[in-house]
Amino acid sequence: MRVFIAGATGAIGTRLVPLLLADGHEVFGTTTRPERVADLEAAGARGLVMDGLDEASVRAAVLEARPDVIVHELTALSGGVSDLKHFDRTFATTNELRTRGTDHLLAAGTEVGTARFIAQSYAGWPSERTGGAVKTEEDPLDPHPTDASRETLAAVRHVEEATSAAGGLALRYGALYGPGQALGRGGEMVTMLEAGKLPLVGGGTGVTSFCHIDDAASATAAAVLRGPAGVYNIVDDEPAPVSEWLPALAEAVGAKPPMHVPAWVAKPLIGEHGVSMMTQVRGASNAKAKRELGWTPIWPSWREGFRTGLG
Repeated sequence: MRVFIAGATGAIGTRLVPLLLADGHEVFGTTTRPERVADLEAAGARGLVMDGLDEASVRAAVLEARPDVIVHELTALSGGVSDLKHFDRTFATTNELRTRGTDHLLAAGTEVGTARFIAQSYAGWPSERTGGAVKTEEDPLDPHPTDASRETLAAVRHVEEATSAAGGLALRYGALYGPGQALGRGGEMVTMLEAGKLPLVGGGTGVTSFCHIDDAASATAAAVLRGPAGVYNIVDDEPAPVSEWLPALAEAVGAKPPMHVPAWVAKPLIGEHGVSMMTQVRGASNAKAKRELGWTPIWPSWREGFRTGLG
């Protein structure tokens, strides 16, 4: 098939391109930077320059490719996400890409008769922070988000609802880790941990579901071929509380165990949302993705992933 990857030079896109080519697809990949076109074409894809927030630019790129499948991997998070206190500010451009950008891609795809649409979403903090520790796709998103995350949650809701309504698949990736990620060797989170600047807040009772960057790509490649419309959690097999995985991460990278900080001390520094990430968020089940996509993670547990898969 002809597969159009919006955001092909991003973290997932760079790993997805070779997987799709190996499966025999003709791949068109977009980038905002003209100098990256050569990288895409060296990998075997057709490179296109596109601004995901410019309707005319999106339309021109999609009309040129006339794809059977569109994969929406557009984000703007290369600077990291350490400012949890001002979460919506950090995600402002990504939120536009998940709203206006999604609408532009869907409209262009409809115009050329694209049959399948796949979009990136996120598993974890957007879920309701009450009830069970592990959520399925049937559980609601948070009806009472933190003040700092309201706009970002609204954007997540939009991309999921618009994608599902169009007969597409919204893939909720877990907390991504691996080479080139904030949670990877030399990445923002690991660097903070090594410097003793990433403490364990409160009881560390927030539950995280992880996803290695290569598993995110392999699940997306599977979704190109399989799965009915709807939302899918793309996570590993072992949701875990922060109190368990953060010390394990410190050990894996040779850092000192994280210090413990009461929530009331941390809140002025990382805000309500940061405290929630440490103490209230829920994990996610991958049963549906395994069943419907025929997908199995290469890294079934973050435990082994932290030891050997950080890069």
